[in-house]
Amino acid sequence: MYSTAVCPFCMRAEMLLSSKGVKEIEKIRVDLDPRQREEMMNKTGRRTVPQIYIGDTHVGGFEELAALEHAGKLDSLLAA
Repeated sequence: MYSTAVCPFCMRAEMLLSSKGVKEIEKIRVDLDPRQREEMMNKTGRRTVPQIYIGDTHVGGFEELAALEHAGKLDSLLAA
């Protein structure tokens, strides 16, 4: 997950993933290294954080993650 230190949506994404049993979240802090933000923008086409990957699948931001959970699709993506 691409994130920053003071991003409330990053924290909410972490809380949701933790509630689903995810023990480790690899955080790439784009606020500490401008090259990481550039990499994130090139990979995702987006400028905002969080940008969440589950495995090789780009989920998007917190709203997309929450939408997957609401639609009942997050568990199967996490299990894959």
